[in-house]
Amino acid sequence: MPESSSQGKEPGTTGPADGPEPQPAIQVMERMFRLLDVLAEHQDPVSLKILSERTGLHPSTAHRILNDLTLGRLVDRPEAGSYRLGMRLLELGNLVKARLDVREVAIGPMRELHRLTQQPVNLSVRQGDEIVYIERTYSERSGMQVVRAVGGRAPLHLTSVGKLFLAQDDQARVRAYATRTGLSGHTRNSLTELPRLERVLSQVRQQGVARDDEELELGVRCMAAGIYDDQGRLVAGLSISAPADRLEESWVSRLQATAREISRALGCPETHGP
Repeated sequence: MPESSSQGKEPGTTGPADGPEPQPAIQVMERMFRLLDVLAEHQDPVSLKILSERTGLHPSTAHRILNDLTLGRLVDRPEAGSYRLGMRLLELGNLVKARLDVREVAIGPMRELHRLTQQPVNLSVRQGDEIVYIERTYSERSGMQVVRAVGGRAPLHLTSVGKLFLAQDDQARVRAYATRTGLSGHTRNSLTELPRLERVLSQVRQQGVARDDEELELGVRCMAAGIYDDQGRLVAGLSISAPADRLEESWVSRLQATAREISRALGCPETHGP
């Protein structure tokens, strides 16, 4: 089988001469990545023959690299001539996962969303019967007073992100929440009746987006989309806040795309989450 060549590259460059796609400067590393990528496509062990065909590497070359990967436990060899991803990758992946902080992952996309909307963008998590604001990007030009600072709390049923979390609960849990909190309101628009709240939560489940229509603060409306972890669990909510007459429905798709971007950075599978 033909092998890829580094000919045509300037010494020390990290990409091919005829394209912008960056490539490893050390050829054996590029070959190793190709082998790992092919192994990642299969749940069952993969034969050396298939690995050679899929990567374009000569069988002897693939065999040498796989032997070294096996020594490093990046690849397992369950039987002679077949290979699969090794447990060390899981160990390393768990270390990366443990270091992932939703605030750290979200701040860049949040700033970009703020730049596009020129309105405050909030990151919130659930703690008990409340949401807690853990990050915010905003500017004085937004024309809206910051009504909830980082560390601030608000009832689930009065906020867009809170409704996302309530929508994850079954009917019994939602009713237990209503009993505990009494569904107290802050404004004339607040959801203070259980049947109405249940109808709104049903819409949230269908649409994947939640809204706050001046329910927490008069003059302020919000929209929110969920952020999901590597298990497809809702771990945070991303919301845009704006003066009631400035919130644009056209922001919904951008909000959802940003939430998906953050979810992917947390390892959320494409088949789960939003």
